[in-house]
Amino acid sequence: MRHESKWIGCPQCGSKTKVKVYEETVLVKFPLYCQKCKKEYLVNVVKLKMVLSDEPDA
Repeated sequence: MRHESKWIGCPQCGSKTKVKVYEETVLVKFPLYCQKCKKEYLVNVVKLKMVLSDEPDA
């Protein structure tokens, strides 16, 4: 059985981050850090779709 996966890209610059998710992965208010931008974003991921969280980062 093969599971689909992908690397999460930075929502600002599109650069690949060090976070890999699978089709069944669910992240809620996950602190995603981009080494290129040097910024942290709160993201939600469900079924390989990423959206920025509505709340501001800490």
